[in-house]
Amino acid sequence: MKELKELKFEELTTEQKLGIAMVANINTLDNESAPYTLELIKKRCVGAVWVNPTPGKYEEVIAKVKEAADYPILIMCDAESGIGDYKIGRHNALGCTGSDELAYTFGKITGVTARKMGYNIVCNPILDLADGNNQCGMNCRSMGNDKEKVAKLAAAEVQGMHDGGVLAVGKHYPGMARIPQVDTHMAEGCATDTEQELLDYNLYPYKYLIDRGLLDGVMTTHSKFVNIDPDYPASLSKKVISIIREKLGFEGFCVTDALSMMGVVAKYGKTESKGLAIEQGNDLALTWCDNREGYAALLECYEKGIISDEALDAAVKRVLATQHKVFEMQPKYDEITDDDLEGLASINKDSIFAKTDDGVSVSIPGDSKNFFVVLSPNELATNNEGTLDVDPNYNGWYNPANIVKKIEEMFPNSTSFVISEFPTASQNSRVLDRAFGYDNVIFITFFNSAACIGEERFTPRIISLINAMQVSDRISTVMHFGNPYVLEDLSHIPRVIIGTTSKESLDSAFDVLAGNYPAKGVLTYDIKLK
Repeated sequence: MKELKELKFEELTTEQKLGIAMVANINTLDNESAPYTLELIKKRCVGAVWVNPTPGKYEEVIAKVKEAADYPILIMCDAESGIGDYKIGRHNALGCTGSDELAYTFGKITGVTARKMGYNIVCNPILDLADGNNQCGMNCRSMGNDKEKVAKLAAAEVQGMHDGGVLAVGKHYPGMARIPQVDTHMAEGCATDTEQELLDYNLYPYKYLIDRGLLDGVMTTHSKFVNIDPDYPASLSKKVISIIREKLGFEGFCVTDALSMMGVVAKYGKTESKGLAIEQGNDLALTWCDNREGYAALLECYEKGIISDEALDAAVKRVLATQHKVFEMQPKYDEITDDDLEGLASINKDSIFAKTDDGVSVSIPGDSKNFFVVLSPNELATNNEGTLDVDPNYNGWYNPANIVKKIEEMFPNSTSFVISEFPTASQNSRVLDRAFGYDNVIFITFFNSAACIGEERFTPRIISLINAMQVSDRISTVMHFGNPYVLEDLSHIPRVIIGTTSKESLDSAFDVLAGNYPAKGVLTYDIKLK
């Protein structure tokens, strides 16, 4: 194994310092930027790399990065829902279990697996607090709105990650509690929180982790906190970033969210935003572009005086301190046990939540006569005979054809009908016409949150169909997977079962409906149907 040597601040050139303040994304070796990035690493001009854990890709990339680096370069990725073969569902399966023990297990498995894959930093946990009034899909990842509960879950998760051998990054600083429904991948968000409100609520989980020595880094958000800094989003705002350092005593590193997102690019440009990120208090700029452009942008910003020597030096020193932590870090655990895997599996099962009217049971009899209406993603082409043309975004977890087969196996005295997210008039008409003479009419719905979707809602046609049927109380049940906030556009339904976006959660939800397994989950925000 190559012997690594820590970099010494006093020996670095300005060109090296600017590279040390950059996170270079390198997700494949099959482009012109990859050789350039590896040469930068050989010249000690990169502080961190971001490598997506894509099977068949990351292995070669990380091997080449480690071959090029003779210093403890930071190797980062996201793993909010786990990594490799060990994943849980979104939205926030972990939060819905309410279990610190399971949070630790999840963190440990993520840490052990990530370290084996070659990573030393994982951007977890999510510390955003949900206020229950945010349908932006990217924000429903929150583990809840109870600051103390989220803090304890996050602390357990981070301790597990540390014991597994990786550093942790809390996100998205300083929180999203009172942010309107904006996806910062698409536009700058705007929050009304004052500094005191942040300290009292949003920043509680951050302080909880800092006080226990658990927070290694934070990822700054591209939302503007207008009552603190009316000019710049948090990721480019010294006023906002200084709060965690000066008021909470945070000594770890700050890394921006991706600087390709419209939350910064649309107003501050592809070049200047990268310089402002470092000048205003971040230590690492996640440039998220061709690395030739990213490094050139930092050089240009330095030459123009946008980045000062004072800000650059402070950033580099914190990055080097983080590299030292990585260099010295020794995992408590190297392997995942059978008990760990059992705990991981129970997260997807025990996060299933059920809400019913008084006197309405969670389950339905196996011999009942039911009409299931199964929502199909726009990206899938279905013909109600079980065939699917493509499955580009769902990784097999939500497949209407498989759902229909499961219904046939578990509820043999039932009928299923698949309709699109944006159903045709014919599909709506057939649902309305056929949904008579059954003990239960059950809708299977979903939301697979992703960047650049923005505000999530059911299409008006689905809302109209369900609400029309509820004028005469024809729907007894909705089984929903993913963002729960979308349900608030629907009329009251007596039985609501909510799961996360994973096949295990979907299977478990059907077990709950069939009475084979109890609904143990605690919903992190109490949805209120109309």
